[in-house]
Amino acid sequence: MRSELNANASRTLAWPHDTLPYPCIELSTFRERVTARGKSLYRDLPWRRTRDPYAVWVSEVMLQQTQVSRVDGRWQHWLERFPSVDALACASQADVLAEWQGMGYNRRALALMRAAQQIRELGEFPQDEAALKALPGIGPATAAGIRAFAFNLPGTYLETNVRTVFLHELYPQEVGVSDRLLQPLVAVACPSESARAWYYALLDYGAWLKRTVPNPSRRSRSHVRQSRFEGSHRQKRASVVRLLLDAETKGIGVSETAAALSLLEERDGREPVDADMARSLLEELASEGFCHERDARWYV
Repeated sequence: MRSELNANASRTLAWPHDTLPYPCIELSTFRERVTARGKSLYRDLPWRRTRDPYAVWVSEVMLQQTQVSRVDGRWQHWLERFPSVDALACASQADVLAEWQGMGYNRRALALMRAAQQIRELGEFPQDEAALKALPGIGPATAAGIRAFAFNLPGTYLETNVRTVFLHELYPQEVGVSDRLLQPLVAVACPSESARAWYYALLDYGAWLKRTVPNPSRRSRSHVRQSRFEGSHRQKRASVVRLLLDAETKGIGVSETAAALSLLEERDGREPVDADMARSLLEELASEGFCHERDARWYV
């Protein structure tokens, strides 16, 4: 009984006091295991060879819901087209969206451009977490990633691969584990002197786990199966953005949009798109800043 009490006392000293149930291993053991696995599984990815906060930020945004293999190449090309915050801030919206095509979730490209414009006004790239999260499109995980990989600053970087490691190592039998439970553990586990290397180790170990064991992140309460893209509202939005970009300066009308979308839908065995739906899609995109209407024509 005394040894069990001592073990629990050690855990409460190592991990946050209000975190229940307790992790199944102590903090020092966890750190050693992750560090060792990270060294053996390290991926020499191109965005890891820079500490430029702009380049790091672009990689973090691109990697959201996008496979590493798709980002490698696109990240380099983006930086050739928009090599700095100022270059992105001064670019046209059409050029930014055109460069983003094929990456999915076009909102990310608009958020990058708008945040770049705000950073340009600030005069420097912020390091403070609150200042980063105040920028368009930058949430807690992205802010923590920028701080860790560009500035080697500790933070709570809880993304899918990191979550996978914490669930696999600390809660191997638990189901429905909430991020609220994991966040204080992620925060306290990050070594203040080596945040960059620590999170690389977590990312690489997590990516390996997802390939080799039943994905632990599915036991997270926040796990959501991604909805089907083909035939979805999201696919139609993406198609309209491409039509707008192809229209360039001449713009596109509602009936033209409906006809072009119908061709795409019917080609894949789905129902055609009528003018009401086409207008609804255009108005939805306009409300988010993707396009605008002028003289019954729609433009990026």
